[in-house]
Amino acid sequence: GSIVYALAGGNAVVFKPSEFTPGVGAWLVNAFAEVVPEHPVLQLVTGDGSTGAALCRAGVDKVAFTGSTATAKRVMATCAETLTPIVAECGGKDALIVDKDADLAAAADGAVWGGIANAGQTCIGVERIYVHQDVAADFARLLVERFDDLRAGTDADAAVGPITMPSQVTIIDRHVADAKAAGGRVLAGGGATQGQVVQPTLLTDVPEDCAAVAEETFGPTLVLRSVRDMDEAVALTNASRYHLGASVYGKANAEHVARRIRSGMVSVNSVLAFAVVPTVPFGGVGDSGFGRIHGEEGLKEFCYSHSVVRQRWKAPLPLTSFARTAKHEEMLGKIVALVHGGK
Repeated sequence: GSIVYALAGGNAVVFKPSEFTPGVGAWLVNAFAEVVPEHPVLQLVTGDGSTGAALCRAGVDKVAFTGSTATAKRVMATCAETLTPIVAECGGKDALIVDKDADLAAAADGAVWGGIANAGQTCIGVERIYVHQDVAADFARLLVERFDDLRAGTDADAAVGPITMPSQVTIIDRHVADAKAAGGRVLAGGGATQGQVVQPTLLTDVPEDCAAVAEETFGPTLVLRSVRDMDEAVALTNASRYHLGASVYGKANAEHVARRIRSGMVSVNSVLAFAVVPTVPFGGVGDSGFGRIHGEEGLKEFCYSHSVVRQRWKAPLPLTSFARTAKHEEMLGKIVALVHGGK
């Protein structure tokens, strides 16, 4: 998204992909070069964080960063040396809310896809679920049924792939272990981690201050909690320091609930829909970052306002001149009072 909107805004772009996925970056740049070889405005640099830091100091007009909140802070600090502006798309701890009148089957499908697809390695992936107590038991059963069909692996038959960054496996395992130690229960999944393959895990009864609820897991885990009503669901959703996206399933009050959520984006009766509608601004607030890609706001993000004002006629009063007299000021006062009221 950042690349497309920056190019559409008339900029040349240098793309520094993650050191774990340089091939994707190379493919994008090479494919673009095949289409418009006469316009080499999209280029690639590869490397680790030191390469990114060098790029921030290279005299670019703006940096668009996608990654963790902790790394975004380091990027901002580097960009601050030269007052280089930045748009930051950071992590999330997105919640999915299920009201008592929701289509439970659709909500369960959305929750499992939103949380487990791509092995949970999606910044807008579902990580927390708050379900109305009146339908909590039925909804939990539907989730468990869907988890039974999921298996992570590296073979073609696996529904879930491996974790890209080796260090992330440690974080995922720690979050699950902390949840269990605090009284959380595994409702489904939870198989042993083998290398970078982590089996999907559904947890419940996890305290809100546990890492599995409070921190971004970025793995194939979901935490389920029953709530007494939508007020509690909204309060728990908004209590996070992350505010990227959210989802609400329900009928009568779903849109009302969605408007009360403090986040950059909310989907009603779907997951991740805000990411696939190109006219909808994409981005978060709080520890999830700032700035927007997609939509009109995304295009403006990679431009800057440039004002040119031309005087079309001579001003009736010399207001911006030392030739201004007391009589001119008296006349100005009368005009202001006439137009805006007052004495």
